[in-house]
Amino acid sequence: MKKKQTRREVFLSEMEAVVPWGLLLGLITPHYPKAGPKGGRPPMPIETMLRVYFLQNWYALSDPMAEEMLYDSEAMRRFAGIELGDDRIPDETTILNFRHLLERHGLTEAIFAEVNTHLADKGFTLRSGTLVDATIIDAPSSTKNKAKARDPEMSSTKKGNDWFFGMKAHIGVDAESGVIHSVETSTAKVHDSQVWDALLHGNETSVWADKGYVSAERAAAFSGPGQFWGVMRKAPKGGKLHPLEESTNRIIAKVRARVEHPFRVIKCQFGHVKTRYRGLAKNRAQLFTLFALGNLFLARRKLMA
Repeated sequence: MKKKQTRREVFLSEMEAVVPWGLLLGLITPHYPKAGPKGGRPPMPIETMLRVYFLQNWYALSDPMAEEMLYDSEAMRRFAGIELGDDRIPDETTILNFRHLLERHGLTEAIFAEVNTHLADKGFTLRSGTLVDATIIDAPSSTKNKAKARDPEMSSTKKGNDWFFGMKAHIGVDAESGVIHSVETSTAKVHDSQVWDALLHGNETSVWADKGYVSAERAAAFSGPGQFWGVMRKAPKGGKLHPLEESTNRIIAKVRARVEHPFRVIKCQFGHVKTRYRGLAKNRAQLFTLFALGNLFLARRKLMA
């Protein structure tokens, strides 16, 4: 009977409306455990587990905290389809096992692909241009753990005057729709430009990126009729850019600014500012889910129109 919806309730109602539940459940069902012929405790409903998994990613929850929040938050229980007192609430081990199932069968990448197919069916097709960028995801540098060491799959890199330890998320974004169509990951010390080819869909007539992707060879290969090399111009060492190139950079900057939106969503909206797991594989799997959900979040207004 309350008169006001909280921001959490508004967000969850919007995501409830735009997530293609039937398609995603169809991907997972063949791999989900069934009740045994001898009876025993039946598995949790698959849709409940998928919804809890999405709650984890939207609110940056660990497995134990996800269980806690299902007890604490009525809005989250309602979204997950759980009635307190009538239904079982999945414990942290059940939540962990579901996440491991997705990782083991490569289902987070399948979720990302299925969401993009769904968006394409709704009119969010790939056009002619791709925006390319990467962001650093910090990893804990503490050695206060069982191995008494930092994560060996993470590495350090310098950006400006600061050093960072962690991994990188590389994305290719459609210049018109803003849909993330390609995702790749690497340890932090890998230079952004080394992941270039994995981020293009192959039918681009324009590409847009910052100065880290400057390459005379790629620029020459992308200089045909009807093509535009939208990589920020870089001044020669000890020199200055020509005024015409400065003007070109301003135009490029306005276009490529859109590539920052997905990073803002996963870091500021979903709170994914640090890696949660050790090793690249688990964190890579989570990033595919985050960017799939990020695509749905960015497209939600048009999907609900």
